[in-house]
Amino acid sequence: MPEHRDILCLSHLRWGFVYQRPNHLMARWAQDRRVFFVEEPVFDSASPALRRELVGPRLHVVTPHLPAGTAPEQGEHLQRELIDELVREQGLELPILWFYTPLALGWAGHVRRAVTVYDCMDELSHFHGAPAALKSREKQLFGVADLVFTGGQSLYEAKRKEHPRVHAFPISVDVEHFQAARSVSAEPADQAGIRRPRVGFVGVIDERMDLELLRGVAELCPELEFVLLGPVVKIAPESLPRLPNIHWLGAKSYAELPSYIAGWDVAMMPFAQNDATKFISPTKTLEYLAAGKPVVSTPVRDVVRPYGEQGLVRIADAPASFASALRAALADPAHNPARDALLARTSWDATFLEMRRLVEAELSGAGARSEKERRAECTTM
Repeated sequence: MPEHRDILCLSHLRWGFVYQRPNHLMARWAQDRRVFFVEEPVFDSASPALRRELVGPRLHVVTPHLPAGTAPEQGEHLQRELIDELVREQGLELPILWFYTPLALGWAGHVRRAVTVYDCMDELSHFHGAPAALKSREKQLFGVADLVFTGGQSLYEAKRKEHPRVHAFPISVDVEHFQAARSVSAEPADQAGIRRPRVGFVGVIDERMDLELLRGVAELCPELEFVLLGPVVKIAPESLPRLPNIHWLGAKSYAELPSYIAGWDVAMMPFAQNDATKFISPTKTLEYLAAGKPVVSTPVRDVVRPYGEQGLVRIADAPASFASALRAALADPAHNPARDALLARTSWDATFLEMRRLVEAELSGAGARSEKERRAECTTM
């Protein structure tokens, strides 16, 4: 049995932002080992400091705090020192180093580790405001990673030539959590007064959402009410369409989501067709299906294949066709054997167990590189 090595996870996402892939996986790793989830820095401190919060048994969220106005190069230097402090104080001897952002190589790439994992959940270089160094850092990360996981099939196809051991781990779902929506009766107060039928969306509201499509569909469907949940980031709030039948209810906790989704008649994914959505694999697809809701989406590749091809999600790419798909979806039967068969073989638990199997194979030496090679890599970071 491989030893339970600690995990040092470097993330571009904050633990408390939106509960998604890193949260699901790190919470499961923490069931039998310590996990240190290191966020990107906050620039609000008089002097460099690490703040550590225990958010669950063995699960530590670590946030570097740096002085305001710290230059990028100096920031990397200070974060390296803070990471060294964390490694020393917590006795992190050859941990599993788990990257969500290649930029973290600048402050954690020197850490001696047993296994290096790059869990590539998005094509970050395509996002609005992405740092110029992302592509070069990712190339470096491919050079030192033992395993590369991708957050979807399209991303796998784009990355598989970059590394000899790339594995596709598409979106998954906590079925039980979202199936609770099928039996919820109490309405959240801020949604209860909205008339029906309702069409809902939950997720980060940013450059990936087609706001003009949303506006056009809402204008074409005055009989439908559109409910949107989630934080607005990287776009101006005033750019959001404001119509009587569009309701922006803000961010909700993961625990609250089933109670909101329960009150929808159709779920939607009005994603824009741009660089930021080229490789996305929306977690909400399976969450909506688990909640028992018909789904309408724009033609995102990882939604079209397999969910659109299997008839589990309606696909439309213009206001008129999207409006027609929403109206048709209102008549979909509540019971869908194909949907439930898919959900029966899909879970974050299964995804985690397969990832753990691959990591443990590396720890046991099956396919792993030598410690000599690993030390050489560390010295070049």
